[in-house]
Amino acid sequence: MTYNVAHIDEIERVSYLGSNLIPVRYTLGFRPAGTNAWEADTGGQLIPPHTEDPGSEEMYVVLRGRATFTVGEETADAPAGTVVFVPPEVFRTATAEEDGTIVLAVGGRVGEPFDGGNWDTFAVADELRRGGRVEEGRQVLRKAREERPNSWAMAYNSGCWEALAGNPDEALEHLRRARKLDANAVAPYLAEDSDLDPLRDDPRFKELLG
Repeated sequence: MTYNVAHIDEIERVSYLGSNLIPVRYTLGFRPAGTNAWEADTGGQLIPPHTEDPGSEEMYVVLRGRATFTVGEETADAPAGTVVFVPPEVFRTATAEEDGTIVLAVGGRVGEPFDGGNWDTFAVADELRRGGRVEEGRQVLRKAREERPNSWAMAYNSGCWEALAGNPDEALEHLRRARKLDANAVAPYLAEDSDLDPLRDDPRFKELLG
């Protein structure tokens, strides 16, 4: 039997949308649900402001410190040990009221097997890229693609990563793969994603848009 153990303080933080992501799911290899933790940056933000898609529920647990949650237009005080459930399509965010506050987030879509794990994997790989650890970041994405070879999102995120890393040939190869897997899902991202701006003058990218 194989199992993983990690203390929350030992997991390397990732700067993400104004907060510090603690990539629990990625670190442990946990697959049944989206599972990550958040620690505030210098501005105090814990949970990045967002609204989940239809059917996607989230539960937050304050592991340490004290937070203020904003759900819809209401706020709630949340000391350590507080559990907060937020249904789909409702705005949510949280800020830290004490230094060292950490919130664990668990989420998934009702009635569907979990098929996420792309955004947080990409966040880990991109943090490595920004820190100059390019090959380590590439290996993170390579392993994820091997585990989920038919995931258009994993191929797409790999294309974005290579575009940001300055490798247009590799980027376009991944984007072609993503488009082949699900052209309808990929199309709006190809048109608007700023990660792909380094490719927009490349005739090969314009062919993908066609």
